[in-house]
Amino acid sequence: MRRCYLVCYDIKNPKRLQHVNKVLKGYGEAWQYSVFFCTLKSIDRVRLQTELEEQINQKEDQVIFMNLGSNEKEVRQMVTFIGQSLPEQDSGIVIV
Repeated sequence: MRRCYLVCYDIKNPKRLQHVNKVLKGYGEAWQYSVFFCTLKSIDRVRLQTELEEQINQKEDQVIFMNLGSNEKEVRQMVTFIGQSLPEQDSGIVIV
């Protein structure tokens, strides 16, 4: 079963910041500079955490995983944006 997570990070070193951002782009969509929305299977959640643990300095940096539940449509409807909204979500469907 997939679950929705809000993943937020505070990385002190610019090089590590770039690595963390790149890792998260592979798992979810950027909602703000250091906030990602990810819909993950349990194994992908573990893989993401492992990859991030390898990238960060645990004495200086911080990553927060907020479990938002399993109903992605409901989670997205609960979010309120003030100011600029998110770009349209890519459906992931490619027509050739």
